[in-house]
Amino acid sequence: MANGSDRTEGDQRSAIIRAAALALSRRGFAATKIYDVAEELGSTKGLVYYHFRSKGDLFLAVHHDALRMDLDTIAPLAATGLAPDRKLRRMLVAHTMLVIDHNPIHRVVVQGVELHLAGATTPSQRRMLDRIIGLRDEYQALFLKVLEDGVAAGCLHAEEPRLAVKVLLGAVNWMTMWYKPDPAQTDEQRADLARKVADLAAGTLSGLAKGCLYL
Repeated sequence: MANGSDRTEGDQRSAIIRAAALALSRRGFAATKIYDVAEELGSTKGLVYYHFRSKGDLFLAVHHDALRMDLDTIAPLAATGLAPDRKLRRMLVAHTMLVIDHNPIHRVVVQGVELHLAGATTPSQRRMLDRIIGLRDEYQALFLKVLEDGVAAGCLHAEEPRLAVKVLLGAVNWMTMWYKPDPAQTDEQRADLARKVADLAAGTLSGLAKGCLYL
């Protein structure tokens, strides 16, 4: 069991990552400084540097935590015994809810780690980048497996399942570019929006027909 000090450091790290997500989502990677993160946090640069050696390390941590959160949410849904078409829809709705409820951190993920850090990483950042890419591949594989199961069962249709998964997730992730969190929005309204976005993301490929999802 972690002691009080460990929990405090863990809380500090989580708070820094949330502040970094806000700063990075508003300013972008190039324009964001550690000072901006500290200002969002309401603390000093020293506290940020205590946990993260550089902006690059912090940027990677935001990505890692976002993907870890997504996997922890979606993996149990992928493991259920639902029919593939119903399972895929639940996974898409849940993914959309993650984008809605944790918009800043997912907005940073859409910026892309390779774009900013490829060729300019330390050995430790390179290892973290490899882990992040592994998590991203693992996450996409959950959707791919369900889609392939659906194709095999005859209730889902996709000429190229791997491409279909990228299009589906890309469509939902692009929501980070236009969705603006509204404190006045109720849980029910957010859930309704998630369902509509998930259905539209799938529908852009070929739509809903005869009770089956065609991708």
